[in-house]
Amino acid sequence: MENTDSKQLKRVLKPLHLWAIAVGLVISGEYFGWNFGWNVSGTVGFLIATVIVTVMYVTFIFSYTELTTSIPHAGGAFAYAYRAMGPFGGLIAGYATLVDFLIATPAIAFSLGGYLHFLHPAIGVIPSAMAFNAIFIILNIYGVKESATFSVFITILAVIELLLFMGVVGPHFKMDNFLTDAMPFGWSGVFAALPFAVWFYLAIEGVAMVAEEVDNPRRNIPRGYIYALGTLVILAFGVMILTGGVADWHKLSSIAYPLPEAISLVLGKGSGLTQLFASIGLFGLIASIHGTIIASSRQVYAMARSGYLPRPLANVSERFKTPHWAIIAGGAISFAALYIYQKQLDQIIILSVLGAVTMYMMSMISLFVIRHKEPKLERPFAAIFYPVFPAIALLIAVICLIAIVYYNLQLSLIFFAGLAIALAIFMLMGKHKTKIMDDEMLYAS
Repeated sequence: MENTDSKQLKRVLKPLHLWAIAVGLVISGEYFGWNFGWNVSGTVGFLIATVIVTVMYVTFIFSYTELTTSIPHAGGAFAYAYRAMGPFGGLIAGYATLVDFLIATPAIAFSLGGYLHFLHPAIGVIPSAMAFNAIFIILNIYGVKESATFSVFITILAVIELLLFMGVVGPHFKMDNFLTDAMPFGWSGVFAALPFAVWFYLAIEGVAMVAEEVDNPRRNIPRGYIYALGTLVILAFGVMILTGGVADWHKLSSIAYPLPEAISLVLGKGSGLTQLFASIGLFGLIASIHGTIIASSRQVYAMARSGYLPRPLANVSERFKTPHWAIIAGGAISFAALYIYQKQLDQIIILSVLGAVTMYMMSMISLFVIRHKEPKLERPFAAIFYPVFPAIALLIAVICLIAIVYYNLQLSLIFFAGLAIALAIFMLMGKHKTKIMDDEMLYAS
């Protein structure tokens, strides 16, 4: 594979940038989307689902970091699966990762439009969502260091806002509210709620997509992951529990802006604090849409560089050193998804989660295979409690996948039909017979 400036990314990211990118990727999950889980499980049922999913993410991140630091490649799970299982493994993992990030972006854009609509009812949800999408495409083309610095600023504001939210609603928490109709669907509701619990943490693995832009990745990537995961666990449980106890949670279980609505139930919609919170609530959503565009574009870039997607998508801007065509292509898909699913936010979330849990499964399988095939591979961060942690992460991911397919058969058929088409095209083009990724790309450092 040629090694020219047009294919290289700048190594400029530090642990603080990685924390901001990881938390920024995920933090919108604390602002919206998770509340749809209450619809199918109740408050306690969803709390149980969240505990299960939190265990999956803790064990997954402490396992996945071994792959990220041993093989710091912009393709993330795509590169790991290719190395472990060959072209077909790489294709499945790459497809799942693309669905994960490319579909998460329009979901977040939709919620941004919802927050603006809450503040100014005259502003349409979809037009503002598309405007935000366009703005952050341009910002990401401009430069990764500049956009990562922006991530630090906007993510800190988003975290502060969630802490402020907990401080405002905390004194109004009533256990009776939280325990009312707590598990209306029993244990079946817990399983139905799993994809919405995944939304609390979905996309934290996106740090792997910027691995080739990290300064000293083998030291800095683990730090970024660990700091981010700790932050997100605290925020997820704090926001979910306190929101469920401030009023009738049923009123919050099917809207795109549950947090400002929760404050309005406590203080009144006309309250200045309610309006202020909804205004700065945009920060968390902005942080996430910005982060998912970074991650999805790096996935497109990596797969194009390896020949899985059209190679022009791997071109890097000579001026800004960013994969500008990959960013634009991902943005086009986001625009299309916004148009197609504009009234089905919960469906967008489930489809994104379906891609994520498939990718988690492929990643953990890759970890086991690479451990067996390459015992002498340098592992700057070895998976903690191997093989127990990756086995737990794999098992819970499988359970999540089964639950999603069982409760969302039509969406699952769309997802797997897309995968089948991708595999058919891949075979017809003869890519499965070609060594696509060379050693230099797999050992990028």
